[in-house]
Amino acid sequence: MDESLVKIRHARSKKDFPSLKLEDDEYVEFAFRRSRLCLMAIFGGVAAGLVVILLAFLIVLLGQNSLDEMGRNFMYIILTCLVVAAMLIGLVALIVYRGNRMIITNKHVIQMVMKSPVATSVNIIDLQSIEDASFHQSGLLQKLFRYGTLRLSTIGDETTYTFPYSDVSPSELKAISKLITEAKAEKEAK
Repeated sequence: MDESLVKIRHARSKKDFPSLKLEDDEYVEFAFRRSRLCLMAIFGGVAAGLVVILLAFLIVLLGQNSLDEMGRNFMYIILTCLVVAAMLIGLVALIVYRGNRMIITNKHVIQMVMKSPVATSVNIIDLQSIEDASFHQSGLLQKLFRYGTLRLSTIGDETTYTFPYSDVSPSELKAISKLITEAKAEKEAK
């Protein structure tokens, strides 16, 4: 690739991904997140939780005709606490969703996995070390909503890095395989 184009792509990657420590001639080729279906599930779960909380609150209030001012205030406090809890759960789920990424550069694969805001891991793998890249879908929902698991297997210790709930297209998988092949050819040429 032309040296000036590499510098432009490197500068753009540094701007778009400021937290990444990229080498001088390294740039981002692909950046994957979890499927948008996960995002819809988060918002749907929070919305369903809020509807259930509000319906339960209305049923309790309608059944209690003899509640005095203090009893109603207590019920409003409980309602407020439940709504805030549902919103906080949704916010934490959104933070976890945004914290799960797989970034493929022209030299490395960077996998960021967040299971909770306090439990995270980052794996950096050289493209030259990857033996196989595959995308696996199982089940009707995965086929219907076009998401699955991206798997990268390494050569030496035969570690498999998986990125579930991703929506990698066949053309992207082909491009990833081509990047791996080019990285191996570059290593052999040196």
